[in-house]
This record gives sequence, C-alpha cells and structure tokens, in this order.
Amino acid sequence: MGEATGDIRSLIAAEVETAVAAPFRSLADAVRRRHDPAGLGVLFYGSCLRSGEDRDQVADLYLIVERYGAAYGNPLLASANRILPPNVFYIEAPFEDRLVRAKYAIVSLPHLEKLVEPQTLHSYFWARFAQPMRLLWARDEDSRAQIIDALAQAVTTTAGETRALIDRPDELFNRAFQESYASELRSEGGERATALYQFDRERYDRLAAALLGSEFAKTTGEEGEEGARRRAAARWRRRRLAGKWLSVLRLMKGAFTFKDGAGYLLWKIERHSGVHHDLTPWQRRHPILASSVLFWQLYRKGAFR
Repeated sequence: MGEATGDIRSLIAAEVETAVAAPFRSLADAVRRRHDPAGLGVLFYGSCLRSGEDRDQVADLYLIVERYGAAYGNPLLASANRILPPNVFYIEAPFEDRLVRAKYAIVSLPHLEKLVEPQTLHSYFWARFAQPMRLLWARDEDSRAQIIDALAQAVTTTAGETRALIDRPDELFNRAFQESYASELRSEGGERATALYQFDRERYDRLAAALLGSEFAKTTGEEGEEGARRRAAARWRRRRLAGKWLSVLRLMKGAFTFKDGAGYLLWKIERHSGVHHDLTPWQRRHPILASSVLFWQLYRKGAFR
C-alpha cells in the first residue's frame, strides 16, 4: 500500500479544502482564540459536516496544537491530554442572530502523528481521522501539510488493519467502521457504522481502489491468506477488549476535564424539554459537587419525567 500514499494524500488534500458554511468557521475561530497561540489547525468532521446543518446541533471539531503545555494554563489538563488523549471541551459562539455550538477535542500534532500509525493498537484515532474532514484553519503551510500527512496516514492505517478481513475492495471501510465501533462503548450498533460508510460510499470506494488497486490481492507473506485473516481478527479482538476499558477511562476523565460540560448538558435538556436553567458561577466551577442540587432544581422545573 505504500505506492498508493501519494494518491491518497492528493485526494485528502483536495477534500480538506472543500468549502463549508460560515457558522462552522465562526466556531473554528472561537476555538482557536480560546487556546491562542497554541493552535496549528482546526479540523471539522462528523454529523454536522455530513448534514451541513448547525441549528440545534453540536458540531465536532479537533484543535491540533503544537504542544499540550502551550494549550493550557493548567498542567493537570496538559498531563491528562498527554496520558489519555484527547481532552474534550464545549464551546458556544455568536453567529448572526443565534448561538452555534461545538464539542472540540485537543491533540498535539506530534502525538497525532504517532496515534495514526499502525503501531497504535487501538483504532480510536486512526478510524476517526480516516473519515471525511475539513481543515477550517491552519496556522501556516507547514502545519497544513503535516496535518494532511496525518490524515492520509490514518486512511492507510485503517485500510492496512482491515485488509485481511475482506474479500472485495468495496467491503474495506464498511468492515473497518464496524470493527472500530465494536471497539468502543457506543449506543449505536453495527448499522450505524454501515450508515457512516454508505453516506460517503463513493469517497470510501475511491480510497479503497487507490489503496488496493482494481485487481485486489492480499499481501499475506509466508503465513498465507487464512493466517493473515486470523492474525487481523485477533488484533481486532484485542482492540475490543482494550477499547472498552479506554472508553470507560475517557468517560471518567471527561467528568473532570470537559470544560463547561454542565452548560452543554443544560442546553441538551432545554432542547428536549423546553426547560431553561441558568447556572450559578459556583455550579460552573464545580459541576460534580453541584450535580445533586442541579438535578433537584431541574426536576422541580419539570425537566425530567
């Protein structure tokens, strides 16, 4: 697959420059300003990219930073991001007559470059970064080029870790996302992974064709095709085991690092129940300690039934 790297990079480089709606660029600017001057680039992906809708939605962004220490004034946050990436935050930004919202994750560029390599067992990063993304901002051309290189590597790693499990190129990314979803704690099942593939099927099949060629032949080495399949399946089983624990750890970490998570939760509650509640400054600073009182206040207002 090494021969296809140039083709993959060209496809990704063109894709990340595709125009997106102005509200998402406003969010990217807000994220960049919050962590200035640490940012190298802002990537946009996920359901809002697929739909193009921002109203009553929360966009998914990644802030790529030079180093964690420069991104935070808090060394504990920097350490948490380094030990168990990424850290995830919530942000709101004004746009015309409304607020637009995003969850954004932070990862340093040197860390990302390692996390999308095949040596990284778990698929959390390389399967995500193999999905369609838009580069909403880059600090300079060197940063842009390095981020595009990482995205191309994520695609190549995802394909390489799944290739032995498929019989046709058009099965490649569908199978990869099914395996990746099974390696995390998710409420969605395999059908969601298939829907993710189907939405951009032409794109994924183009990538698979560039990686595998029109005449698909597995590179199996001395172990043979069946041996390669067994080895790939065993690696995905190990990912499932490790991934469940990593998902739990990320959830636990998020309770402490998800900045303004209470504000995000209240917005979700208001969206579904119509109940509005303003947080006190103390509740914003101490969301875990305030949770029982906050729950009671929302219950009295009718937010839960």
